[in-house]
Amino acid sequence: MSQKKLVKNLFKKLDKLEADREKLIDKLAKALEKLEKKEAAKKTPAKKAAAKKGPAKKVAAKKVPAKKVAAKKVPAKKAPPPAASNE
Repeated sequence: MSQKKLVKNLFKKLDKLEADREKLIDKLAKALEKLEKKEAAKKTPAKKAAAKKGPAKKVAAKKVPAKKVAAKKVPAKKAPPPAASNE
């Protein structure tokens, strides 16, 4: 085959691949839209319940360990001063 024919064949294949690629992109976009609609419907009630329960538990859990850690660190940092004898 001559180079011109090879180039024409390659361009035909390339055009076909690009068309297939565009079709696949369209299918994926439609599938993503469907999934987003389903997730949006599911997340709306779940977010409200989580928002009400979540922060109350988190705040209480954070305050208790913070106080305990601070109480433990204060005595541990205190140390007797070193002897000051330079002679």
